[in-house]
Amino acid sequence: MTPQQRLNALLEFVSERGNVTIADIGEALDISPATARRDLTTLADQRLVTRTHGGAAALGAGYELPLQYKIARQAEAKTAIARATARLIQPGQTVGVNGGTTTTEVARELGKSDRFIRSDGENGITIVTNALNIAYELSVRSNVKIVVTGGVARRQSYELIGSLVEDALAEFALDVAVLGVDGLSAQYGATTLHEGEAAVSRYFTAVARKVIVVADATKLARSTFARICPLDRIDLLVTDQQVAPGFAAELQSAGVELVVAD
Repeated sequence: MTPQQRLNALLEFVSERGNVTIADIGEALDISPATARRDLTTLADQRLVTRTHGGAAALGAGYELPLQYKIARQAEAKTAIARATARLIQPGQTVGVNGGTTTTEVARELGKSDRFIRSDGENGITIVTNALNIAYELSVRSNVKIVVTGGVARRQSYELIGSLVEDALAEFALDVAVLGVDGLSAQYGATTLHEGEAAVSRYFTAVARKVIVVADATKLARSTFARICPLDRIDLLVTDQQVAPGFAAELQSAGVELVVAD
């Protein structure tokens, strides 16, 4: 386990448990007390946890992990989802992409795919995003035209949010919107943790001809705080595992096509 992976695991452990001791951490992560204390100090210095006597506490219930600490979670599933999603996009299309670790993998896959490289040197695909990290990473790809919305940056996710995003997206007609979500259920549809990000994702759905939700199995048949859109507004779900029969029936009833990544 690399130091970054260890910090990822430690932050997630503290967030899930609420309060932990050095002994809890050592047992869960198989690390020494000295390493546990050092890693807790690193996270506390970044104001990601609060140090307590003999351990640490999460900052609050429902705390959202910063994007850089989510990258290693479900990594293989997300890359498989990204490959499957890229195959659904056609050269020349305009694709809206919101922020998140899974959509970042989709953007990377689109950026490096030979399918979107034109012999005349023109852009093979246009990507419209509110995610600063996606825009930065794809800005070096000569085959990709990057359009970045305005908005106010969220430090947790590197996403731009607010009315400026809506104003920008209102000027576009997207062939496809690729959305990362934190939950997907029949009752509440697509949901996320932050109301500002939910609003931005709704803006994407409003101007897209087709909506693709990309979500690993841990996000399915569950809901989170802020609603994005009902299930029947989604055209395709790309995930990494076969879904439970009951949820599969709910997807079919809502007209959602299910794609399971190889």
